[in-house]
Amino acid sequence: MPSTFNNRLRQVIILGVIILLALLLLKQLYVFLPGFLGAITAYILLRETYFNLTIKRKWGKTPTALLFILGSLIVIGLPVYFAIELLSTQVSKIVSDPVQLLVDAKIVDQKIFESTGIHILSDENVKSMQTRAAAIVPTLLNSSASIISNFAIMFFLLFFLLKSGRETERFLGRFIPLREENIQMLGSETKNMIKANAIGIPVLAILQGIIAVVGYWIFGVQDFLLWGFITGVFSMVPIVGTAIIWVPLCLYMYATGKTGNAIGLLVYAAVLITNIDYVARLTILKKFMNVHPLITIFGVIVGVGLFGFWGVIFGPLLFSYFIILVRIYINEFGVSRDPG
Repeated sequence: MPSTFNNRLRQVIILGVIILLALLLLKQLYVFLPGFLGAITAYILLRETYFNLTIKRKWGKTPTALLFILGSLIVIGLPVYFAIELLSTQVSKIVSDPVQLLVDAKIVDQKIFESTGIHILSDENVKSMQTRAAAIVPTLLNSSASIISNFAIMFFLLFFLLKSGRETERFLGRFIPLREENIQMLGSETKNMIKANAIGIPVLAILQGIIAVVGYWIFGVQDFLLWGFITGVFSMVPIVGTAIIWVPLCLYMYATGKTGNAIGLLVYAAVLITNIDYVARLTILKKFMNVHPLITIFGVIVGVGLFGFWGVIFGPLLFSYFIILVRIYINEFGVSRDPG
């Protein structure tokens, strides 16, 4: 009896130390969590192709992993470079001529005042916006450093995950306290959910961005490439989505006397930019986006707050895991009811 008690006590102490160290490590490495999540996402998307090349076709593990990382750098780096070029050009224009921006804003404010009797840009609001704009610059610099660090962590970790993927999966499988069938279910749902969000959501954003660029060009929006890009980014925002961009653009065009273009853009955006999402889900993305919309909406809301950009992928995954774990719990521990 004393021996059993001592073993239990040692087990509790060791488990407590493990949990304490895990929490300490998580606290210190939390800033790099998006990089870890990004590496896991990329690994799940690339693993089948990587194993096919290295196991079936006998390619070398190290050169193949480096080739995959180079390809990932190009796929991720080109859109980031494009975004930086667009944004930096626009920011330079605003910095060099801030007066024009204020003039345009005053025109819109006057038009809104004539229609509603409300001044959006009072002197207090202008001062508040100037203060916030000054505070945004250091925040952006810090965010840029964090993004670069997380991308470095992501590719560094991805290299080792690809090289030791099989061993890592077997190692983790030994510690999951579930029956084999439920482990298979967990793995399958994780892969499907990550594919749905990591492939489906960016493709939808690109499609909506392209449709927006065409519409903005047709109806005479200045810097239509920039606004199309921003529209595509905001398509990932739950519920309101692209309307955050095209509604103010329509109001601005109406306020500056371009009534016909404003009405045309409003109809175009409401019909095409908004509905391309549903059309794509039912056609080209049907294979990937077989996820309930509520899981995606609430998952993104929760995920972005927890994980930043990667929350777009891992937020819905958390919701999906909750449902999966309930099903697994019933399979593992549920007691069948006696119909009699």
